[in-house]
Amino acid sequence: MDEIDTVAILNLAAALERVGGDQELLEEVAQLFLETSPDLFAAIGQAVQARDARALERAAHTLKGSVGNFGADAAFQAALRLEKMGRSGNLTGVDEAYHVLETEMQRLRPALATLGHGSG
Repeated sequence: MDEIDTVAILNLAAALERVGGDQELLEEVAQLFLETSPDLFAAIGQAVQARDARALERAAHTLKGSVGNFGADAAFQAALRLEKMGRSGNLTGVDEAYHVLETEMQRLRPALATLGHGSG
């Protein structure tokens, strides 16, 4: 993935600002996210499949906070959309919203994985 793609997916300046400019800490936070996000994403998928609005709200809210740390606006907005659906209990369009989040997560993970490989 080239730098232009990464910039479009996450906001490195915003992410660094959130960790006080500490590149090493940002890399650690990214690694932790890469380790924990599959389980969280799976919980969202299970909530969507079960049409469990409350579980969807909780899991999407947690994921939204995590992706927000990286300035990953598209993933943040996708998680926010699912969180709002869960909160309202109106799951109309939830499968499509889940697919959008899935796509954004597939874009975000490789971008985060490259954080530690370009600084050196």
